[in-house]
Amino acid sequence: MGKIYKSLMFENEISVSLLDTTDVVNKAIEFHNLCPVAAASLGRTLTLASFMTTSLKNEGDSLTVTISGNGVGGHVVVCGESDNSVRGYVDNPQVELPLKPNGKLDVSGFVGNEGRITVVKNLGLKKPYVGTSNIVTGEIAEDFASYYTFSEQQPTGIALGVKIGKNLKCIGAGGLILQPLPNAKEENLVKAEQLLANFTNISTLIEEMGVEQIKNKFFKGVVFNEYSTVYKCSCSKERIDKVLITLGEAELYETVEKEGKVEVNCHFCPEKYVYYKKDIDILLGKK
Repeated sequence: MGKIYKSLMFENEISVSLLDTTDVVNKAIEFHNLCPVAAASLGRTLTLASFMTTSLKNEGDSLTVTISGNGVGGHVVVCGESDNSVRGYVDNPQVELPLKPNGKLDVSGFVGNEGRITVVKNLGLKKPYVGTSNIVTGEIAEDFASYYTFSEQQPTGIALGVKIGKNLKCIGAGGLILQPLPNAKEENLVKAEQLLANFTNISTLIEEMGVEQIKNKFFKGVVFNEYSTVYKCSCSKERIDKVLITLGEAELYETVEKEGKVEVNCHFCPEKYVYYKKDIDILLGKK
């Protein structure tokens, strides 16, 4: 289970969110058999989406983040719920890329340096909120800093990181997100920028220090509100039933005749739902 720590700093003018999402990323690796660069790309997005879920105030509120870039990984899609759970997938989870010259995973090569970020928030209103912005670097943190500035008019400093060990498991993942409140003084904005500069390698900090030591070193005296975040899929047979019914009787029976069954694979977890002719009969009220 991951952790989200939220508070205010610098005369209560800067909102700070510190996240440890190592467990969340490891669940994604387990479910999708992610190669390291795919794990880093999806993991950074899961971390950012975990932060975003803390702004969902009502039960049933949800959001979907889609990164549509020109990289080899295809789409990166993450959904979040008001209970701070997240889930996600990438189109090409096993595409390998060489390390960058600095020895780091080539997230921008996986995501791409051109394309769009789209955030859809379902907040119980007649229409969902939809925000979009251009991909800036493909490194995800910079891209979402740009998204917040141009789509939500909220200046935001973001550090995200995912570190993969030799056993292909995540050994450190998390983020730091800083957002000034309206009319924050310039001196406090500078302090926030200086704080953020300490987190360029946040995944290594989480691996080597852990969140408690990070808080003691960089946030001494700050009182945080603590939340949990978890990778959790929301698929169920009931949901799949509803989707299949929308396909119509003719298409369902045609698929059963050709394939011997209708099989639905969840994008977000390894679950498979298999329907044979007798199951389709029951679904459509034939028996």
